[in-house]
Amino acid sequence: MTSPPLHPSTRDFLPRECSRSRGACRGPLELSIVVPAFNEEQRLPKTLQSIRTYLNSRSLRAEVLVVDDGSTDATAKVVELSRTGFPELRLIPNGRNHGKGFSVRHGMLEAGGEIALFTDADLSTPIEEADKLLAVLRDGTYDGAIGSRAVDRSLIEVHQPALRERAGIFFNRLVRWIIGLRFRDTQCGFKAFRRERARVIFERQRTEGFGFDPEILFLARQQGLRIAEVPVRWAHHPATKVNMFRDSLGMFLDLLRVRWNALMGRYSTH
Repeated sequence: MTSPPLHPSTRDFLPRECSRSRGACRGPLELSIVVPAFNEEQRLPKTLQSIRTYLNSRSLRAEVLVVDDGSTDATAKVVELSRTGFPELRLIPNGRNHGKGFSVRHGMLEAGGEIALFTDADLSTPIEEADKLLAVLRDGTYDGAIGSRAVDRSLIEVHQPALRERAGIFFNRLVRWIIGLRFRDTQCGFKAFRRERARVIFERQRTEGFGFDPEILFLARQQGLRIAEVPVRWAHHPATKVNMFRDSLGMFLDLLRVRWNALMGRYSTH
């Protein structure tokens, strides 16, 4: 089942220009990479350099959107300094802290590429794994491709602590029970969508915190989008921003809200 054609505004299809240090390129953007960031001054320089190297090696017409979620450190300054020789990079400020879900939504709706991908600021999944998601989407069968740690656990390079990993498995079971999604891993922060098909998801998204992933996948199913679950490399970073106890409770409540919103018909309008 597929969703009906979308009718975004004309400006969404206007060709954009891009340029690289080795020469200018023109034409529609192929890829937008969205990086939600909150107090990421320490990790962003390495992350942005990795993304820049990746884009240069693939000759992609692309843009990189860092969404600053009201950071109190030098996150915005790091992005501005990194723009030297990296014109594809843009800073999108939220103004104040809203949450990861809000930041991803903001970036994905600002994206101009034919494919829009979001990734964590720590690159827990190496940016080179984008090749796998792009290959799936370019085949034309799927509207979205989501990175998964559960399809092939041999690709996990650094595991989470045992308690956190078990909590993640249990949360995925809750996702199945409460909103009926059958993905093996909804929480990997590495997902890509065909932009013109994905707008219908992010325009309806309501969850602003860490529990937004199940909601956008629920909306994708509701709207008839075809989503592939793709095994990717992944490594746990000790400096993760997710508090297992506080955020786990919030994510559980977010699941209940998704179920309630669906029952009340709140996703049928923008």
